[in-house]
Amino acid sequence: MKSLALLFLLSTAFAQVTPLNPKQEILWEKLGSTVSEVDKALDGVLGVAILDVKSGQKLVLHEDEVFPQASSIKIALLAELYHQVQTGKLKLTDLYTVQASDLVPDSVIMGGLTAGVTRLTLRDLATMVVAVSDNSATNVLMDRVGMENVNALMDSLGLKQTRLRRKMMDLKAAQEGRENISTPREMMILLEDLLSGKVVNRELTKDFIQLLSTHKESFIPRELPDGLKIANKPGELEGVRNDSGVVFVENRPYVICVMTTFLRNERDGEAAISKVSGAAYRLFDRLARASEYGRVISPGNSSKP
Repeated sequence: MKSLALLFLLSTAFAQVTPLNPKQEILWEKLGSTVSEVDKALDGVLGVAILDVKSGQKLVLHEDEVFPQASSIKIALLAELYHQVQTGKLKLTDLYTVQASDLVPDSVIMGGLTAGVTRLTLRDLATMVVAVSDNSATNVLMDRVGMENVNALMDSLGLKQTRLRRKMMDLKAAQEGRENISTPREMMILLEDLLSGKVVNRELTKDFIQLLSTHKESFIPRELPDGLKIANKPGELEGVRNDSGVVFVENRPYVICVMTTFLRNERDGEAAISKVSGAAYRLFDRLARASEYGRVISPGNSSKP
């Protein structure tokens, strides 16, 4: 088990990292204590990577452990879709006709469409992937962009542990050990690279983030205010719960990737993700609204001494 001193790390991977003042450092240490408490209470394995996009500060726990990604790997798939759009290989408006052979379990929308008749754009399919994690739509996009191309993009970003190795609901491949995997650190880097425009241009990045912000049932938002923009993708398998995304606190966006595996109880994993997410939000909300001394001036309170 990592000590608190190892849990709380200042990033040296960024060209410019804004130093913390002593009071801000205390807040980060308290966040680290909360993460440590959640980790100790969880009957399973927890991995965390949190990045302050503005300052480059980060907090990590078991950040290089490889976790099954379940549907969270779809972030990597969609990144390659947008990458191929930028290179001109595909267009988001390209049409696809739904086929009966496409259908696999957990296809909430695709399963209700008329095979051989219904036509969808690639962006329509991507929206289904994000909003309801439609597995048939995911597999169609996987065939269209190529699994090997997704992994090549991850290689180009230096993400050696992030791998798409099977289609959705391919239990035989899963039983053979071909799981879709990543680490908290690598998923954090992928999201940061997407935000910074390293993967696609500004226009496509904006659309990608808008797509990933489509409302969905997930774990990161559970303790967060309604209406807060969150671009994330959760994942669920037996014994596994994950959620990775970007939370757009005004003037203080942050990346948060929380992964759990070997869970005795999946609901405990979901609760752990939500607790870490809530604690992170409370930190970033204060950093966004307070002066370096911690004074917050909310609208309507300017008359107070």
